[in-house]
Amino acid sequence: MHSSIQRVFLSIGLLILSVLIGVGGFMIIEDYGLNDAFFMTAITISTVGYNVVQPLSPTGQIFTGIYIFFNLGILAYVVSVITTYIFEGELNHFLKKYRMVKELKKINDHVIVCGYGRNGSKACEELDNSNVPFVLVERDPESVEGVLKRYNILIGEATHDEVLKDAGIDKAKAIITTLPSDADNVFITLTAKELNPNIQIIARASEENTTNKLRRAGANKVVMPDAVGGIHMAQLITKPYVIEFLDLFTGTENSQFALEEVPYNSLKTPFKDKSIRELDIRNKTGATLVGFKDDIKGFLFNPSPDMLVGPDDVMILLGSHSDINTFRELYVND
Repeated sequence: MHSSIQRVFLSIGLLILSVLIGVGGFMIIEDYGLNDAFFMTAITISTVGYNVVQPLSPTGQIFTGIYIFFNLGILAYVVSVITTYIFEGELNHFLKKYRMVKELKKINDHVIVCGYGRNGSKACEELDNSNVPFVLVERDPESVEGVLKRYNILIGEATHDEVLKDAGIDKAKAIITTLPSDADNVFITLTAKELNPNIQIIARASEENTTNKLRRAGANKVVMPDAVGGIHMAQLITKPYVIEFLDLFTGTENSQFALEEVPYNSLKTPFKDKSIRELDIRNKTGATLVGFKDDIKGFLFNPSPDMLVGPDDVMILLGSHSDINTFRELYVND
């Protein structure tokens, strides 16, 4: 539970405790009835200055004096909590989070992105461009001000179980953890696997020795951005044209070309269990089948035209965005 909410409940609890002490004290010491004891407690706490129900005994006067000083501290604390909530936006933040959590309960089969740093922001951008539903978990509200209206954002610590539960970890299909701390990424991986054993986990690592820890923790894929970036920079020298070609459809150069993966289950019924030749993808759409993942043989490049597309197979296509869109309209279920 958020610390600010804890303070609110603590202040309410202190007020209730104070009322119980006052009512009980006046009933025991002054032999007041319940109504009179409550009235005396109310005017003492509020310091409105009404007359007492009946003259107080010496013991009652001492109790009342101590009780007044006791309530001054409680009132000061309650006022500070309320002031923080109203004037510092805590209440507004709580209501926003409540509404967001309520909306997130409607999302299924989504991706959770932990952290909106350099890697997390790019992950969110790619998911958004691909129309994949996702929830961003970020602890710093200021860092996500520019995308509040575009993304589903949950403000909180991704290392906390309750935050991941609010993000719908039990219904998510994947989680991408991009926090700068390898220890945090390992912890999130362990937690995610515990809360949803079937979830796919993509984890970021800064150190080489962390990759094995993340895999043992349950990560399906581990990415080292610094290592990948260094290799990419070196290959711009050693294999410049290969990299230039790859950049055409990876999105790094804002190219019109794109790669698309098409699983068997997404195909329309007339195109299932057909050979690549029978599908005739290139002539009908302009897209090219460049790769094929067979459920038994694994990845195949430049597959035979006679190969059948069966259950658990995946086709990988290369083409312009218009070619890919044409393919999806003709071959893929909505």
